[in-house]
Amino acid sequence: MATLDVKNTEGKTVGSIELSDAVFATEVKEHLLWEVVRAQRAGWRAGSAKTKGRSEVRGGGKKPYRQKGTGRARQGTRRAPNHVGGGAVFGPRPRDYSIPVPKKVRRGALRSAVSLRLAEEQLIILDKLELAEIKTRGLVDVLGRLEADRALIVEAPENRNVALSARNLPRCKVLPVEGVNVYDVLKHEQLILTQETAKDLEARLAPRRVRG
Repeated sequence: MATLDVKNTEGKTVGSIELSDAVFATEVKEHLLWEVVRAQRAGWRAGSAKTKGRSEVRGGGKKPYRQKGTGRARQGTRRAPNHVGGGAVFGPRPRDYSIPVPKKVRRGALRSAVSLRLAEEQLIILDKLELAEIKTRGLVDVLGRLEADRALIVEAPENRNVALSARNLPRCKVLPVEGVNVYDVLKHEQLILTQETAKDLEARLAPRRVRG
């Protein structure tokens, strides 16, 4: 079990917590991180780029000019790609860019990301994170005392004061345990958990036992 210090919002150590090595101190597998981040970014692509083909552009109902006697190449329609305003050839069409990733790989990558933050000493465990009111300045002061100005905060959705106070912080993000993902963990330099969310994340990422 990995033993981590528990701090309060003043940045002072007030206790300790034991977390599973299988989740927070596992081997960092960079190839899994790359694979999952690639899949996440691909899934965000809209895939809506589209150009009109010759059957979709306007006009072209009449033959541009007669077949013979003009000295020019024969043309059947102005919708052909060689004409200005004609249809595109092999243009982009709507498509799905998503890349399927097995659940086991996603979980393994997230364990690696969390373990990386612990190895870098950028994993901060708080006893609790409470703000008296929705105020960005209040959260900024807390992050300043924790020396975490670019942090991913994992907190329960019920704690609206924290979530709403972070809306105007471009380098800070608040997610519930269910929303923690590899991309956001790697994007933010610090990972902040409370004792409660740390245990919830541990339960979510604990390796599943194979029934024999």
